Amino acid sequence: MPTNILMPALSPTMEKGNLAKWLKKEGDTIKSGDIIAEIETDKATMEVEAVDEGILAKIVVPEGTADVAVNEVIGVIAGEGEDAKSVSAPAASAAPKAEVAKVEPAKAEAAPVATAPAKAPEAPAAAAAAPAKSAAGRAFVSPLARRIAKDAGLDLNAIKGSGPHGRIVEKDVEAAKAGGGAKAAPAAAAAAAPAAKPPAAPLASGPSDEQVKKLFEPGSYEEVPHDGMRKTIARRLTEAKQTVPHFYVTVDCELDALLKLRGELNAAAPEKDGKPAYKLSVNDMVIKALALALKAVPDANVSWTENTMLKHKHADVGVAVSIPGGLITPIIRDACHKTLSQISNEMKDMAARAKARKLKPEEYQGGTTAVSNLGMFGVKDFAAIVNPPHATILAVGAGEQRVIVKGGQPAVATVMSVTLSTDHRAVDGALGAELLAAFKGYIEKPMAMLV
Repeated sequence: MPTNILMPALSPTMEKGNLAKWLKKEGDTIKSGDIIAEIETDKATMEVEAVDEGILAKIVVPEGTADVAVNEVIGVIAGEGEDAKSVSAPAASAAPKAEVAKVEPAKAEAAPVATAPAKAPEAPAAAAAAPAKSAAGRAFVSPLARRIAKDAGLDLNAIKGSGPHGRIVEKDVEAAKAGGGAKAAPAAAAAAAPAAKPPAAPLASGPSDEQVKKLFEPGSYEEVPHDGMRKTIARRLTEAKQTVPHFYVTVDCELDALLKLRGELNAAAPEKDGKPAYKLSVNDMVIKALALALKAVPDANVSWTENTMLKHKHADVGVAVSIPGGLITPIIRDACHKTLSQISNEMKDMAARAKARKLKPEEYQGGTTAVSNLGMFGVKDFAAIVNPPHATILAVGAGEQRVIVKGGQPAVATVMSVTLSTDHRAVDGALGAELLAAFKGYIEKPMAMLV
């Protein structure tokens, strides 16, 4: 019996993803453990591993397809003794077989098995052409086809889809436009239908697309659609800014002792494969200092939930990394117990894989705090937005020479301004100041980070 390959869930909250690439083609022999496809989410590109053996008889969803729903059949494997050429794509109403694909390297849990939708009651002949629908009653429509239909005032329920599972694609909508059919239902018919649930209010009010466009001369701008990462960043940070009561604490740290120690440690780095085994950055030492500060002030190493405070046993420090289209925060786990060289090499590896969108979900999800460093851009100071479940985030500015007062006399020192943003529900002002004082102590007396 043919085995369906389902769109996997790469995270507990994933509802859809992009099928970026097929690594096998129809007719190829597949063995258990073979990597057969790559799936893109808003954060990373993951690999799909086959767990059944056979021949890839049918690619149902072509590579490059966006917004493929979790549990949707993306391909079919013919088993031993089956004629691969005779295998056809499953009907849209067929219940997918038990999970046959798993995610590597994330080792995500098996996606739940989709069930067949209930049989619909007898409908008029005109409804026979209606497209296949999801369990929620929504027609399967590609984003482009939906937009074209909306602009043309076409009723998607009256268009028959020719794509996988009856999915409505661009050519179906264009054919409906050319034929003059599928016009929007008249008001009387709409009134007879159940009232549609009003859309949820946006997180933040603001002018519409059209209102903004009217402010500019036509042709003076280029429209760049938001990708999944940018939408996720906007949603999460809007939620954070609206729901998390932020409190800010800023302190100046002298860096001269840290820079001296960093130079000595880098100069003493042993050779490995003809290159230094490590090369420490100021950011590596900031990560270590923040982790040790959280260990010294454990009441600040927390996450807020509605009913409890989660007090973490380890300091897992996320580090904001800029990548094309947005940013991602890989996490240095248990940073307080790692050496500076371990932190440095781990950070370099994860930053490189983050830019290639090859991080595993467990490498950027969770964490107990975060560091956002804009010092390399010459930024003196700024305040970052807390990203739940974190209760704190440290914004790091540039180290620069400033005139300070020592012993009543002016002196020149390399100074770095840092601002700690806290979720005031979990870390109030006094506790935040205590944490920042501990951080400053490790930065100004960096030898303490080596013992």
